[in-house]
Formats: sequence, structure tokens, C-alpha cells
Amino acid sequence: MTLRKLFVGCFVFGCQFISAQNDSIVPLREVIVSDAQLKNFSQTQSVSVLNDSVIKKNQSSLTSLLNYNSAIYFKENGLGMVSSPSFRGTTAQQTAVIWNGININSQLNGQTDFNTITTRDFDNVAVRAGGGSAIYGSGAIGGSIHLNNDMVFREQFTNELLLNCGSFHFIGANYKIRASTEKASTQISVSRNSSDNDYKYLDTNRKNENGQFQNTSIHANFGYQLNPATILKFYSQLFEGERHFSGTLAAPSKSKYRNLDTRNLMEWDGVFHSFVSKFKLAFLGEQYTYFEDKDQSFYTTGRAETVVVKHDLTYKVNAKLIFNSIVDFTQTKGFGSDVLAHKRQIASGIFLMKLHVFKQLQYEISVRKEDTQNYKSPFLYAIGTKYDVTKNYNLKLNFSRNFRIPTFNDLYWKGSGNASLNPEDAYQFEVGQEMVFKNIRISATGFYNKIENMISWKPNTSGVWRPENTNKVHAYGMESNLNLNEKIGKHNLNLQANYAYTVSENQETKKQLIYTPFHKMITSLEYSYNKTAIYCQFLYNGKVFTSSDNFYKLQEYKVFNMGFDYDFGKSKTYKIGFQILNLFNEKYQSVSMRPMPGINFNINMNLKL
Repeated sequence: MTLRKLFVGCFVFGCQFISAQNDSIVPLREVIVSDAQLKNFSQTQSVSVLNDSVIKKNQSSLTSLLNYNSAIYFKENGLGMVSSPSFRGTTAQQTAVIWNGININSQLNGQTDFNTITTRDFDNVAVRAGGGSAIYGSGAIGGSIHLNNDMVFREQFTNELLLNCGSFHFIGANYKIRASTEKASTQISVSRNSSDNDYKYLDTNRKNENGQFQNTSIHANFGYQLNPATILKFYSQLFEGERHFSGTLAAPSKSKYRNLDTRNLMEWDGVFHSFVSKFKLAFLGEQYTYFEDKDQSFYTTGRAETVVVKHDLTYKVNAKLIFNSIVDFTQTKGFGSDVLAHKRQIASGIFLMKLHVFKQLQYEISVRKEDTQNYKSPFLYAIGTKYDVTKNYNLKLNFSRNFRIPTFNDLYWKGSGNASLNPEDAYQFEVGQEMVFKNIRISATGFYNKIENMISWKPNTSGVWRPENTNKVHAYGMESNLNLNEKIGKHNLNLQANYAYTVSENQETKKQLIYTPFHKMITSLEYSYNKTAIYCQFLYNGKVFTSSDNFYKLQEYKVFNMGFDYDFGKSKTYKIGFQILNLFNEKYQSVSMRPMPGINFNINMNLKL
């Protein structure tokens, strides 16, 4: 491939060019982020960051965190079961999940199960709304979720233990240790969660059967500063889980699902004069074993192994102009009992530019082109601008072309795969405005997304289900956000409110896509005084249709959570907390015939030394 040659050339040239700059070294910062594009090239789009304190006040799954703190709608097959998002009216495969700058969406089915991500292993989780395929590749059509571990280079040593227990025999634990100096940084985190998950179905004499789950995740991150201009980093993650998939109100289930996900990333960073070079080598592994009947020995399997080689070179011309070039190569091997063994290679070249025309006006431009033998990739781009009308008010505009490649299941599923599929193609436009005052931030964003060649599975004349490029979808709507922080003496008040209105319409039928609510609203309020804090969360999801003709639907629902904690520590943290979830015992479903739990409880203890 021509882009392979381009990659080799850029890498060799970059290394030689940087080594010639040793006479002018810029010292590395105390805190180093791996996802530099999120920080440097997302000023013209909506980005919200959920920090460590927000993460701890939510349940450990990524589903729970984002369901109560973002405009994303989640379709969850019962508590702890398979969970998939709808971001700005798109499908689960059109939301990219980025781990320290690397896209980790499954190569088998094209999406991430948000109940297989444990949030307490990360320093922060960022939500980037809108198209991002020009930077992050396949799937970033509706938006992207960023899981970040920050490297800290300063003298510190901390231990933190978070324990949870609650209804349905839930037990959770997270231990995190961070040790660093000016030369070295280490962060290790271990999480364990398990539950019988046998909650009662409200207004029935039945309960959730065969729904138990358990999972373990381990994160280990290391960094070492070789000299004032060079740092070597290593990120490693392992997630092992087992879930018994519960049935529906109409049919029981005896199925069981095991999955093992491994992610390893090595990164070499060099900072010389006006240049920053990042070389990344990543290996991603995913595999599953599915038992239709947990009491039988028969099972099906699937596995994918991915290698990513990436070189990122940034050149800061001056305070007003930054160039960034990225060349990467990805190879994926997929195989299993249901998937034909196959290998896919993708090479891509990316160019980004950030320009401050003057102090109040800036532009961001990014372009991407991929080369592969499996499909014809479109030319991708994004153009954005941000204008500070006043010191308290700004406007943002962004236009982009995005895509999603067919998955291994789409292409190579035994007896049904379609090797001639084209990538999904999307054009998105958004306009936003933001007002920022001393302690309040208000924003509103309108968006329009035109998606073509959407892949859908349909029966052919022989009754065999196969994927085809058929659907055209127009998604449009608006999102608004309010953030208020008020501090008076030892009194602290924090208010966050989000509202999203979304229309996602199939242009052939003029019907709303299934499991896409027109309305979603969340509100969280926290009041703290001295060492005592009380907080509440409110979630409203509007009705969703469950059939493509919009005849069947699930009614809207409202869920209210409440929590309290008290810190007994003086110089250290010894915090005890209590949560009531679904306080008003709301009867609801996010997937048809799969009830969610009524009122339930959680006790937690947080020790930080």
C-alpha cells in the first residue's frame, strides 16, 4: 500500500528531524496526557470532562456514569447486561470509545459494551459530541467517549481503597496506588464487581433469573523520563467478565457469556524545540465464549487481535499556528466458530491544523485518508471555528465528514457475511454557543447529521439474514447544558443540568429509529458543608419506539437517585457513604420486555492515604 510507504518515510524523517533539535529542549510538563488530539483539536466542538469526584459518586460501570451525566441514551438488556448507546440519534456502532488515544471499538461487532468498562480505573472520562472520524477513525459519527489515564511526574505517593456493597448481593472493590517522582510515574488499579442480580420485577411475582455477573479489571501504567526531552510510557489493561444473560418477561434464559479484553500500549514521547513526537505501538485483544445453555458443554467463540503502529508529529510554528501529522497502520486478525478467519490491514494518513487568526478567532482543520483492500474509504475532513464574541460569550461552528467501516461480523459471518459492503458515510454540521461567567456555564448546540449507506441486516429471498447498505438517516436536534458552582465559606453548591432533543429519521419510511428518544434530561445537585455532602440525580427518558414502523413503544420513565457521605478524616480521607437508587420505585424498561430494578441501596467506604 502507498500509505505504508508514507508511514515508514514519515517515521524515519521524523526521528532524524527531531534528533537534530537537541540544542533547544523544552522540559516536559508535570502531567502528561496520551490523547493529545482531544486536548489540542477539540476547541470548536462540545467536550465535557467527568473527573474523579464525579466518577466516584456513580456506579462503577461506564453505562451508569454516562447515563446520569451525559445526553447519551442507553439501551440496557437489564441491569449489568449488554449495554449500547445512542449518541445524537446514531447507532451503537457509530459511537467510538477511545482509550488513551486508541480506538477500542470491537473489531467483531463494531461497538463497545459499556458494561464491560469499569470507570474507577481512569482519571477522567471525556464526552466529545459530534463527528470525529477524521481524527479517531471508524465509528466516531455521533460522538466519542475518551477513557484517560494521566501520567503525573512530581513527588507523590497515594493509596486509595473504595468498597461497595448493596442490594442483590452486590459487592464491589477498587484499589488504586499512585507513586511518582520527577523522573518516574506508576499507577496501578484493580477493580472487582459481582452481584446475584436477582431483583424483583415490579408489579409481578417474578424476579430476574439467571442474571448474575462478576468481573475483574486490572490497569497498570508506567512512565519514565529518560532525559529532559524524552519519556517512555506503558499502559496496560485487562478485563475479564462472566455474565449469565437473563431472559425476558416472555421467555427464560440459561445462557452464559465470558469475555476477555486485553489492551497494551507503549508510547515514546520526545519534545524538542517546537516539535513534539509521539510513537505508539498498541496490541488489542478481544475474545468471547458464549454458552446457549450454561449447563451444557457446547459453546461458540469469537476472537480478534489488533496491532496498531502510530507516529504523531506536532509542530508549533508560533502561539497562533500548530500543525499535526499522524501516520498509522492497523492490522486485525479475526477468527472463531462463527466468523471466517480473515486478516484486515489499514493504513491512514492524517493532517491537522490549528490557527488563531487573532485572539478571539481560531480555526481547526483535520483531514484523513485510509488505504485498505477490503473497502473503498472516503476522504474524511472536519472544519471548525470558534469565535469569542466577548470574554463571556463564544460561538462555535463545525462541519465534518465521517464514516464507519463494516465489521468482521458484517463481512465474514459464516453463511451470512457480505464482503462487498461499503463504509457508512455521514456529513455533520453543528453550531453552538456558550456563555461563561464567574461560577456559571451555559451552552446550547444544534446539530444535523446525514447518514448514508447505513448497514442493516435483512432477510434475502431465501430467508437468510444478510447485511446490506440500505438505509439513509437524517438525525438532527439540539443539546443544552447548565453548570453552576457556588462557594460561600464552607458551603458548596454544584448544579448540572442537560437536555437533549433528537430526531433520527429513516428517510425511506419517515419513521424515528428504534430506541432513540426524542427527549432526554438529566439533573444533578450536590450540596456540601465542611465534611458532609448530600447529592441527588434525576434522569428523564422520553418514549422510544421498539419497532421500525413506530407501532410498538416503551413509555417514558423518570429515575431519581440520592446519596450522602461524610468524611471522618483530617489530613487523609476516611469517607462513608450511602446511596438510594430509584428512590421512588419507578417501573421502567430501557429494552422491551427487560425490566430494570426498583428501589435499591448501596453503602460505600472510601479510604485515601
